[in-house]
Amino acid sequence: MTGFLLRRVGQIIPTLIILSFMIFGLQQLMPGDPAIILAGEERGDPQVLAQIRAELRLDQPIWAQYLHWIGNVVQGDFGFSWRIRMPVAELILQKLPVTAQLATMAFIIGVAIGVPLGILSATRRDTPADFLANGIALFGISTPNFWLGIMMILLFSVQLGWLPPSGYVPLWEDPVQSLSTTIMPAFVLGTGIASVLMRHTRAAMLTALGQDYVRTARAKGLAEKTVVWKHALRNALIPVVTLGTIEFGRLLAGAVLTEQIFTIPGFGKLVVDAVFNRDYPVVQGVVLATALIFVLLSLVADLLYMAINPRLRAA
Repeated sequence: MTGFLLRRVGQIIPTLIILSFMIFGLQQLMPGDPAIILAGEERGDPQVLAQIRAELRLDQPIWAQYLHWIGNVVQGDFGFSWRIRMPVAELILQKLPVTAQLATMAFIIGVAIGVPLGILSATRRDTPADFLANGIALFGISTPNFWLGIMMILLFSVQLGWLPPSGYVPLWEDPVQSLSTTIMPAFVLGTGIASVLMRHTRAAMLTALGQDYVRTARAKGLAEKTVVWKHALRNALIPVVTLGTIEFGRLLAGAVLTEQIFTIPGFGKLVVDAVFNRDYPVVQGVVLATALIFVLLSLVADLLYMAINPRLRAA
């Protein structure tokens, strides 16, 4: 296990270096001049623009800007927001718990709905239960998040008055109010994940149920519940875990439309505002943090593989 972790960490470091090249390089392709945007009413003054470019190192070659940026990143300094006038690392630490709470709730809802439906659909193939599960999955995949969010606000906030229509309260300040403000956006995001997980779980289970070891288990007289849950599901979970880590990383990257509809101050809203304001340090910091999250989740998925299937430990 130690050797495996060391090999994976050795792969992560060059991956992050390549990602940093891409993040910084693609950022330079964005249209517009940040100095002009930051100058405001004085954008017509060449001296003001030159001063802003010098302060932000925009007058230096791209390679010099990159070396300065990556050198600070290695030390934990993601730069300074040009618009908000705050350290980018502090902004990330402020927004990450919000998005992490929303993503965790949405992921739990997605797994709780999608995986059992996938198992039910596979074990009851070509029955009304299978058709119902596939219909639910098709509805979840086809329904746009923004439409479902608006409909839920109209029903549960406007008509019934059960839940607040928007806003966010930190979990540590008021847990009940925090859950009431995030349950609707979490459900909106969770339905989409549930649909994808259901389809993949069904496909993986159908493949596993057709394998020789499953037929052997049934021939030995094992109960169908044991065959499904102990033998088939354990092997079918590996592709589902892969998809689940990707979906969870996507949630942590920020659900832009959902956060905008429900006024959730998370990663999605932060990066959208930064892009429109040409706030390069914020965009670079958030995207790099998101890339790091995906890389770490990939490592977690590898560890889960070995926990689910012990044969992979020897490999």
